[in-house]
Amino acid sequence: MDVFFRLLNDLVFIYTIALIIYIFMSWFPGARESSFGRILGRICEPYLDMFRRIIPPLGMIDISPIVAIFVLRYAVLGLAALFRMLGLY
Repeated sequence: MDVFFRLLNDLVFIYTIALIIYIFMSWFPGARESSFGRILGRICEPYLDMFRRIIPPLGMIDISPIVAIFVLRYAVLGLAALFRMLGLY
């Protein structure tokens, strides 16, 4: 079970980095229209859209990606606590 949790933690870390890169791509014109941007869009947009429906932009600032990253990170921490509580990790 330790290997499973480490793999899950590593995958969430990689996904978080992908989200951050995708968010920063919005600062550069045409970056999201590149082939790399389209690939990241297919990976990141479904998760980010869940939060964009709930949290509207504040003027020109969209804080939903920040909330999405925090939720993802705290979900992993909660899962780690659950594994520890059950004695699996």
